[in-house]
Amino acid sequence: MSVAVDIAEAVKDAMNGHSFSQPFTATRQYRPTFELKDMAVLHVTVVPHAVELASLSRTKQQYDVQVHVAVQKKFKEDSPAELDPLMDLAEEVMDFWRMRRLENAGATCVAVANAPIYSTEHMAELRQFTSLITLTFRLFR
Repeated sequence: MSVAVDIAEAVKDAMNGHSFSQPFTATRQYRPTFELKDMAVLHVTVVPHAVELASLSRTKQQYDVQVHVAVQKKFKEDSPAELDPLMDLAEEVMDFWRMRRLENAGATCVAVANAPIYSTEHMAELRQFTSLITLTFRLFR
């Protein structure tokens, strides 16, 4: 498999092997599209996003692989009581990945970003919370 797919798969597996404050089963997808009616259930989706390759020598390369993790759920009310736990979960996912090593992929998470913290467009148009977390993993080959 490609480096990006290997890392995305390892991210999915690591999250599914951990107990978060809200239960979910992460899935790995290329194009995460869901029917709005199915979004009443929490979705956590892992998508390979980008690979940057730098040559360190004639025989050694540094790979920086970005993976997106989306936390999504349709909400009934635009209220702190319903949305705060989703914000907390997104932050919990970020904390989980900070400097974590994926032993089976030989990569370390060197950066975690959360932008947007939530999509105002999804809130207004779909009544759906969507938070996008970008994980950057570094490995050498």
